[in-house]
Amino acid sequence: MRRDALTVGDLLQTEGYRTSLIGKAHFEGLTGTEAHSSLESYPGLKDLDFWRGFDGPYFGFQKVRLCRNHADEFHAGEHYAVWMEAKGLKNWEEYFPLWNPALPHDGRHRPEACAWNLPEKFHYNEFIVEETCRELETAAAQDQPFFLWASFPDPHPPYLVPEPWASMFDPAQIQVPELTPGEFDRMPPHHALTQQEKPDFSAWAEANPWNHGFHSHRFDREEQARRIATYMGMMAYTDHAIGRILADLERLGQAENTLVVFTSDHGHFYGQHGLTAKGPFHYEDLIRVPFIARWPGRIPAGQRSEDLVSLVDLAPSFLGAAGRAVPGTMEGLDQHEVWCGQERGLVREHVLVENRHQPTAIHLRTYVEARYKITVYYGQSYGELFDLEQDLGELRNLWDEPTFRDLKSELLLKLVQAEMGREALPMPRVGGS
Repeated sequence: MRRDALTVGDLLQTEGYRTSLIGKAHFEGLTGTEAHSSLESYPGLKDLDFWRGFDGPYFGFQKVRLCRNHADEFHAGEHYAVWMEAKGLKNWEEYFPLWNPALPHDGRHRPEACAWNLPEKFHYNEFIVEETCRELETAAAQDQPFFLWASFPDPHPPYLVPEPWASMFDPAQIQVPELTPGEFDRMPPHHALTQQEKPDFSAWAEANPWNHGFHSHRFDREEQARRIATYMGMMAYTDHAIGRILADLERLGQAENTLVVFTSDHGHFYGQHGLTAKGPFHYEDLIRVPFIARWPGRIPAGQRSEDLVSLVDLAPSFLGAAGRAVPGTMEGLDQHEVWCGQERGLVREHVLVENRHQPTAIHLRTYVEARYKITVYYGQSYGELFDLEQDLGELRNLWDEPTFRDLKSELLLKLVQAEMGREALPMPRVGGS
């Protein structure tokens, strides 16, 4: 993504909004190139003198406070590290050894899931809550409308959280999902490889040797239960942190006039289909994400909807909620009236999901509608077709079943037409305001 691309933040600024991002952005890579430099690449990620003097603008956000790491990953740095030092934790790097190139191995000095020895007061959840509430205070003091993204890294591997959250859930009480025997018999070959102890994924290493999910997914049941219990503790802590932000909105008198949206970029496997974490496996466990919207007086409390929403709908929906026209260059749809319960029928008939870790070898796209979903792989004759109404667990791939040949052709045509609709969008303008 170009740093000078026109974003929802740029457009809301023209309406007088204060725009802020607190937490994980992930807009740029950990490695930059001459053509595309990255503020979040090494060694700049750990140049705290730079981050002390930089707070934006950044991709349409006037004010940013960034962190890059998940749990104890070595990627800790940026504003989060500056904040830790200001709080008195001068030796903060000792708590973030995972994948540290300076260590003789991958830096894993702990069990897979356990309590983090980082004191809770230095956790990035505290950093995000404190900086978010400071931004809310500033906007309220200036009587200025605001667009603020509080971006929490958790829950996410590596599985690690401070006490008391680490011990909140008992692994002995956890039910661990498992692979259903035979369910990979009709699936693309990389699915079955995940169940080998030492799988060979070299055939998919087209441009680089590493891809999310291309490793052995075999697990010990007790170890997996500990992972899930820790992951649930991470969710509980994040939920607690978000509650503190909502409480601050109430304290500042802003809650009644603020649209709050909670969602995520992807789901997670806890053992469903024999898989862990994430990868090029477009089951609902991974691509169907939480979505909650709150807007007192406009969104009815407790309302549930079966309408489809894509993450690309967020930007136009925020613009629509702010009363601003949505530019034709935006791919998504304005759904804010659907969130408010207004009867307009189905705004979106399908959702497209893309996963591209390699130029061609790992390039899959999924078309999802209310009942069916179909996944195609670049250059491959295999694919996936599921009936989400009759097969909730996605255990029967209908791709090669003759009875469903016409349905497959119909869905493939819809996928092609949906992709053509994306290509028909006007070229995006660049620049800010």
